[in-house]
Amino acid sequence: MFKKISYILIPVFYIAAGINHFRNPDSYYKIIPDYLPDPTSINLFSGAAEIILGLLFLFSKTRTIAAYGVIALLVAFIPAHIVMIQKGFCLNNGYCLPEWATWIRLFPLQFLLMLWVWKCRK
Repeated sequence: MFKKISYILIPVFYIAAGINHFRNPDSYYKIIPDYLPDPTSINLFSGAAEIILGLLFLFSKTRTIAAYGVIALLVAFIPAHIVMIQKGFCLNNGYCLPEWATWIRLFPLQFLLMLWVWKCRK
């Protein structure tokens, strides 16, 4: 039952997150590390990758490769979560995450998301 629900929740989560990269790009520009070039392209690539991987996760034949891709993205997003801890993170509506919440997003949430996707890869 857990996997069946996850086969829907994981794609919905990543497709929605990917769409948000296009709807609210300014939220993401703020957390792209300064040492990386072209935040616009990075944001567009990240959003497109999340949408594509979410769609691939829907189908059993492509679920394993999608899981590896999602895990790779989650690893790639770790520097953005570090920036959130260092600089703080505020949404466009002015709500700012408390510092403890930015830590939870990095530890343990990122790793729990990786574990969830890994367990549902087949």
